[in-house]
Amino acid sequence: MTTDCLIIGSGPAGYTAAIYAARAGMKPVIIAGPVQGGQLTTTNEIENYPGFPEAVTGFDLMEKMRAQAEKFGTEIIYESVTKVDFSNRPFTITTDAENTITARAVIIATGATAKYLGIEGEKKYAGMGVSACAVCDGFFYRNQDVIVVGGGDTAVGDALYLSNICRNVYLAVRKDYLRASTILQNRLAETKNIQVLYKHEVADIFGNNGVEGVSLKYTDQNNEQHFKNLAVTGYFVAIGRAPQTEIFAPYINTDSNGYILTQNNTTLTNVPGVFACGDCADPEYRQAVVAAGSGCKAALDVEKFLASES
Repeated sequence: MTTDCLIIGSGPAGYTAAIYAARAGMKPVIIAGPVQGGQLTTTNEIENYPGFPEAVTGFDLMEKMRAQAEKFGTEIIYESVTKVDFSNRPFTITTDAENTITARAVIIATGATAKYLGIEGEKKYAGMGVSACAVCDGFFYRNQDVIVVGGGDTAVGDALYLSNICRNVYLAVRKDYLRASTILQNRLAETKNIQVLYKHEVADIFGNNGVEGVSLKYTDQNNEQHFKNLAVTGYFVAIGRAPQTEIFAPYINTDSNGYILTQNNTTLTNVPGVFACGDCADPEYRQAVVAAGSGCKAALDVEKFLASES
């Protein structure tokens, strides 16, 4: 198979890129990847995506985007990329079904996944009190008690955000200090309804039909370990995210955390003809609407790139 525009990834960035590319007559092809619709499909309710005043589930939103992309002529392949060759154009992409696709231009929209502690309760209560996005889900816990796990800028920022919504916010920090910036630590110290729990780790999560509390392992002043239960209805993990970019590493420049570097507020990468959008190139905002906007930019950048060759 050969295409002018191949899109790797099927989240809001990938689908939006496909909608714009298809309407521009590029007949794009999407390789959907292991999670059709991306990580957003695991979100129960989305209330902050424009155009949905009554909220929408992540799955439904992605299904609407998929249908819109297909309506304008996008072909979707429900496979995963296992190998890319960006050394020569047209580029060559191989899937797990051993299919080979060549493309004049490629849009990378593979997203990023949240890092979790790996405890059983994180999977058991996914969507029932466990979240990796305070901005996305904090509203559902207004006037309730919640816990944030982490000690860096993201964790402290999430705790501060939640403090405006929730009754009490606990911040579980594994070490005896915070890694967050001084300005965030100062704001934290001034916020009365946030309690920092140093040298505390979440050992388990418990509840009946959702999160009702966490079991914490902590170290006292005598360096002895103890356990205690803490009643919370929301568990927010903020220990980092992992962009899904490893397969592109031989060709594409990334930062130290693996996020793809793009040029001058565009979606252009260091390889002419390869573009990146969405969370795989965004360590900062991590919002569906931002990803969709960058998908639009990627399609417009591809259109301009292909037109320059004609």
